[in-house]
Formats: sequence, structure tokens, C-alpha cells
Amino acid sequence: MGLLAAVVLGLSSVAPAYSIAVTLGFVTLVAGHFAPAALLLGFVPILLTAFAFRELNREMPDCGTTFVWSTRAFGPYLGWLSGGWVVQCATVIGMTALARVGSGYLLDLLGLESLSRNGLAVTGVAVALLAAATAVAYRGIHFAASVQYVLLGLQLLALLAFGAAAFASDAAEAPSLAWLNPFGFDGVDSFAQAVLLCLFIYWGWDALLTANEETTDSGRTPGKAAVISTLVLLGTYLFTAFAAISFAGTGTDGIGLGSPSSAADVLATLAPPVVGDAFAKVVQLAVCVSAVSALLTCLVGTSRATLSMSVHGALPKRFGRIHPRYGTPGFGTVFFGIAAAATLTLLTVVSTGFLGDIVLSVGLLIAFYYGITGLACVWYFRRQLRNSVRDLMLKGVLPLLGSLMMVAAFGRSAYDMLDPEYGSTSVGGVGGVFLLGIGSIAVGAVALIAVRARFPGFFRDGRTGVTDRVVTLDD
Repeated sequence: MGLLAAVVLGLSSVAPAYSIAVTLGFVTLVAGHFAPAALLLGFVPILLTAFAFRELNREMPDCGTTFVWSTRAFGPYLGWLSGGWVVQCATVIGMTALARVGSGYLLDLLGLESLSRNGLAVTGVAVALLAAATAVAYRGIHFAASVQYVLLGLQLLALLAFGAAAFASDAAEAPSLAWLNPFGFDGVDSFAQAVLLCLFIYWGWDALLTANEETTDSGRTPGKAAVISTLVLLGTYLFTAFAAISFAGTGTDGIGLGSPSSAADVLATLAPPVVGDAFAKVVQLAVCVSAVSALLTCLVGTSRATLSMSVHGALPKRFGRIHPRYGTPGFGTVFFGIAAAATLTLLTVVSTGFLGDIVLSVGLLIAFYYGITGLACVWYFRRQLRNSVRDLMLKGVLPLLGSLMMVAAFGRSAYDMLDPEYGSTSVGGVGGVFLLGIGSIAVGAVALIAVRARFPGFFRDGRTGVTDRVVTLDD
């Protein structure tokens, strides 16, 4: 893949139309008119982390990305937990939300509104979408990239048309730069929650780095694509947020973005009055396509990450097997498709209102492993920071600032999430968001004990256990 294909892969994994649809409402509930400020603030640690990813990838281009980098910097224990387990948990949990939203939109598009409100029907169609995405990812990255060009183009065009129509409406108020004021939040709690939500809205661009060994100039192109992807996302989200707030406002009545009834899907609420019923179907299609597109990229990325873990001796060898015809990690691709389907079914049985909690819990996991990756960059390159101003800033200062912001958001949000009133679900007096997020990390710590016994070589060799390795079809 070249630079353009890598950028498309990164943007597709974020699912711009889906992400803004399911997140902007929750951000507005917390931040009101300052939702654009939250988007901008949430972007800052993402951009700083992107610099860390770029520098680490330039030094160690490996499809294991954060797993390899964290292991080289801090050793196998934190490498396996943060760069392996947490990343895969975030991806699988995120895929359940993607499949569920894609399913609901598809049923609506087909005129089956009654089924789109039936939990079992939505779950059944979501599992079918997961199966289809798994089949495409299984066929190979070139086929997947070709599909992504079309899917991403539809998303961006739909968001552009929606935003332009919203701004042109007679009912729209003039946008204000004051909406970008970072000091407009009510307090630390609302600030931390808004930023954590925005981590989810940007998350996914790093999936393009898992295909770095299938990219031209693997030491440079993926890093450039990562930075470009994040900048494109910022522009797209700010444009859409300004347009939506200008048209609907942030009130709690009617179509106001502050209404809890519309928070889970802003575009579904606003598209008909903004662009009319006919074009609203195109916006619906864009969100559906966005979710399916991200599912596809998640499967491409996560199977390659576990391929690297397997090759380096941290997972069973079957995850490292490459299909002789398609050149893909076939077992890993199918495994994560099944894992996402099983997780979706389980969460549906537990609670039908888990979408908002998933968004928040994934944000917690993102903050955890992005924070560790930023610190890994600083620690790994610590002896090079005096070489030049560039090395000091891009390998030290900026990644450290991004990491500290991630860690702060993680700590504050984890504390708030203990409250059973936080989010829409709770179990035993503890918030469901906390259980999904912190619980995933805790389960990983327990799993680490079993994995250490199964793969003693990887944990015994420490940082040297992760070495340069060329994966071939014979492996």
C-alpha cells in the first residue's frame, strides 16, 4: 500500500460518520455549546500520541505496534498487558458497538423499523455483518483497501453535504469561536468525561500501523499516514459539530443536541429536518457503511497484531499462520470475528442500553494503552533526546505531554466511573462503565499469570524476546 491507501485504512478504522453520530450527542450532554472545544482538546493528546507512534514505527516497523514497542521499552509483562490484551479488548468491545449500530441502520434503510427496535433482531443482523466483514478481511488487505475507498468516500461526502445544508438553513444560528473555549466547562468532572468521549471519536487511526509491513517504505509511510489521518478527522468532526449545533442548538427539547433521547444517534435525529427525508436515507447509509467499514479495518488490524504476538512467542502459533493463498492471518481474523459476535450477544443479554457505556469504557482502555505507548517512546529514546531539538521534541517532550494527558484522563474518569449512576448500567452498586473498562484490564492481569506459564520463553527473555523477525508464508 502507498500513502493514500494507508490514510484511507486509518480513516476507515475510525468510522467518521459512525463515530460522530454516536458520540457528539453524549459530548454535548456533558459540554453543551463547548462540544467543539471538547473535540479540539481531545485531539491534542491524540496528535501528541501520533508523534510517538510515528517515531516508534520508524525505529521498529512491526505489525505488533504497541505490543512490540511497550515490550522493548518496559519488558514483556507490561508489553503483553498494555500493548496486547488491552488493545484487543478495546477492539473487540468497539466492534460490538459498530456491528449493533450498523445493524440498526441497515434495518431502518430496508424499511424494517419495527425490527430495528427488537434487540434479538438487531443482534442477529449484527452477527451477520460481522460474518461478512470477517470474510472480506480474510480475503486480503488489497481487497479490503479497495472496498474502503468507496466506503470512506461515501461517508465524507454525506457529512459534507449534511454540514453544508445545516449551515445554509434559515433556522441555523451563526457559529461562534467561543464554542472552542477550553475554559468553558462546568468543572473537572465534565472536562474529563468530555475528553474521554473524544478519545473514542478519534480512536482507530493506529490500525493502519498494523499493516506497516505491507506498506511501501514501512519506516516512514505509516507514520506520515497516522498524522495525516488525525488531522483530517479533526477537520471533519469540527465542521460537523459546528453545523449540528448551529442548526439544532444544545437544548433538551425537540431536536436539541442536549436531549437524552437523541444523544445515542445525532445524525438520525437531525438528518431529516436538515436534508429532507430522501437524502436522510443517504446519511443513514453513510453511517451504516461507516460502521461496517470500521468492522472490516478492526479485523484487519487486530489479526495482524496477534500475528506479531504469536511470532514473538507470546500467543499460540496458530495466530501466526498466514493463509497460503490470501496472505492473511486467517485464524486470527476468524477468531476475532467470532469473539466480537460472542461479546455482542452476551452484552445484549445483560443490557440492551449498553451502547453509551461501551463508548465510555473503550475511551478508558484507549487512554490506558495510548498513555503507556507515549511513555514507551520517551523511555526507549531517552538516550537520543540530546541529539537534536527535533529528537527532544518529537521523541521526548510531545509524547510525554500526550501520555500525561492520557494518564490524567484515565485516572479521573476511572474514579468517576465507580458511581453506579455513571452511564446507563450498573452491577452490584458499581457502574457498568467501570466494570467494562477497569474490569477488562483486571481480567487481563489474571490472564497474564496463565499466559506466563504457557509461554515462559517470551517472559524469560524479557526485552530481548521481541526481535526483528520476517514473517513468511512458510511460517
